[in-house]
Amino acid sequence: MAQVSPAKALEALPLALRDELLAAVNSVVKNYREGRWEPAELNGGKLCEVVYSILAGMVAGKFPDRAKKPKNMLDACKALEQADQSFPRSVRVQIPRILIALYEVRNNRGVGHVGGDVDPNHMDARLVLELSKWLLAELVRLFHGVNTQEAQQTVDGLIERTVPTIWSVANKKRVLSIDLSYKQKVLLLLYAESPVEARTLLSWVEHPNYSDFRRGVLVPLHRERLIELDADSNNVFLSPLGVDLVERDMKGLLG
Repeated sequence: MAQVSPAKALEALPLALRDELLAAVNSVVKNYREGRWEPAELNGGKLCEVVYSILAGMVAGKFPDRAKKPKNMLDACKALEQADQSFPRSVRVQIPRILIALYEVRNNRGVGHVGGDVDPNHMDARLVLELSKWLLAELVRLFHGVNTQEAQQTVDGLIERTVPTIWSVANKKRVLSIDLSYKQKVLLLLYAESPVEARTLLSWVEHPNYSDFRRGVLVPLHRERLIELDADSNNVFLSPLGVDLVERDMKGLLG
């Protein structure tokens, strides 16, 4: 199964609106990764406004050029439930209800205003992170006609991961920390970009032999469920366990 390219995933949206959507999601991800709970949760609120603008544009038959905050997010999302039933239930009910929950965290959990019940925290920021990725995946699914698995893999490709120790040069990537093992280099490269074709990874880590690389590096990582080595496409995907390992054990290389 081929991943939908970022250029194709949301091409139905106006460019500025698409950029706002991806910027909001990537801001949530970046701030969460850096342990900045309050900015992560605030960016969740911005994402709500962008996604609402997209849904409202779908229902109206014309997308706005840029996102616009509704006067009352709760009422605006509830109004979407009255849209013609020819629109998918996700557009009318499921996404709007997620937006209401996400906006509630932004407004009434000590994030957007003083006087909330709790201070910004890891638990709430994690909720915002996962809901943000779900929203983006659902929009990809709706616009591109793919299943949920394909949509999730596309989202993994759309989310930016800046890794200072990886250098992009002459249409290839190099890991600048030369003392890392081949396995560590593969995981770090896939953290920055996933999926990657197996022979491309071989080139990037400068392993001398493909058979040895596959047998000694990729297959063991696959067995440990740190990566998925797809037998059909020969693409290599970083798993959630692989992401956790990189963020835990190689945190110093992520900037």
